[in-house]
Amino acid sequence: MSDRQQVPKIPDVVGADELVAKQSAVNEQGKLRAVPIDGVIFRPVRAVPHEDGHVTEVARASWGELADPVVQVHLTTTFPGRVRAWGLHQASTDRLFVVSGLMKIVVFDGRHDSPTFGRLNEFTVSEKNPGLLIIPPNLYHGWKNIGTWEATIINMPTAMYAYEAPDALDLPWDSDAAARIVPYQW
Repeated sequence: MSDRQQVPKIPDVVGADELVAKQSAVNEQGKLRAVPIDGVIFRPVRAVPHEDGHVTEVARASWGELADPVVQVHLTTTFPGRVRAWGLHQASTDRLFVVSGLMKIVVFDGRHDSPTFGRLNEFTVSEKNPGLLIIPPNLYHGWKNIGTWEATIINMPTAMYAYEAPDALDLPWDSDAAARIVPYQW
C-alpha cells in the first residue's frame, strides 16, 4: 500500500491515471511526519554560519540520544546512484551522520516482537538537512546516494569493529531474498 494519495481524475491530461498526490515529509511545525521505528532516533542539527564558514555539531556527550560512549568513528563513501543495503547488526547500534552528498537512508523493522514490526522509515539527509540517525540492533538498514557526487557518512557505532568476528550481517539489496523480506525497492 502506498502512502501517497491518488489524485482525482483529471480529464484531458496525458498520464493523469498515473499521477499521485505529493506529501510533505514534515508538518507545519517542521517535525517529521513519519512515525519512527521503535528505537530509531533522528536528531536534526543545524549548520551555524560564522564569518569563516559554518560549524555543525555531529555528536555531543550531553545529548541524551548518545547513551553509549563513542568508541570508534569511521567514514564511508558511496558513489552517485549506488545502493549499500541491507545490513543488520545483532549487538551494536549505528549512529550515522551524512557529511556530504544527498542520501536516502531506509530502515526496516523485521523484529517480530517489536511494536513497530513491518514499518519502514525513510530519511533524506545531506549537509543541508543534517542530523544524527541512530539505528539500534536487529534492524535492516541501508542507503542510496541520490545525489550527483560521492557522498560521505560518518558512523560512530556503539561497539568497535571486531575484525575476526564482525557484528555485521548482509542481505544483498538486489537479491530475491531481500525482495521477499524487506518491502522496499530502491
